[in-house]
Amino acid sequence: MAPPRKHDTDVILDAARALVLADGPRAASVAAIAEASGAPVGTLYHRFGNRNGVLTEAWLRALRRFQDGVITAAEDPDPVEAGVAMVRAALVFGRELPQDARLLLNLRPRDLLDGGPDDDFRARLAGMNAPLFEHLRRIATGVFGHAGDREIDAVSRAVVDLPYAALRRHAHAPTLPAWLDDDLPAAARQLLTSYLS
Repeated sequence: MAPPRKHDTDVILDAARALVLADGPRAASVAAIAEASGAPVGTLYHRFGNRNGVLTEAWLRALRRFQDGVITAAEDPDPVEAGVAMVRAALVFGRELPQDARLLLNLRPRDLLDGGPDDDFRARLAGMNAPLFEHLRRIATGVFGHAGDREIDAVSRAVVDLPYAALRRHAHAPTLPAWLDDDLPAAARQLLTSYLS
């Protein structure tokens, strides 16, 4: 049986995220992450390989946390209700995990990583996004009767772009305005129902 890890991975990733959000990606060197997290530099290299490895895991962890809620919400069999639930889940993510939301909203992987994302990162990202894209196709089929590029784009405007824009606008506020909980789902519902064939 392996001994328990002395330095919690989430503490390390939280420290990397905090450095990036406070002072930009260049501030998150391995030495700075080690100092902020209390984990030895050797632990970071052993666990993550290098700076890119730490920042990749911090960004993908934020994406996974977002997608866990949104993909679960999208499982409603009614396509309009699934889309509206996805919008609500995005708001819950922004409210409950604001630091992760800021990381995803303000920084793309190429902004974080030395040399940009590699093939392994792109493959992991594609695998993580596949269930979300499948739900968008399912909602488009349910609303329009088929799921071509235009139909998927229309659904994406309602359930992806709308909450993304609102979360980005309010990302630096102390808390998200409570009225978004009514306004955004209502706007998404209105858009989706206007598409019904």
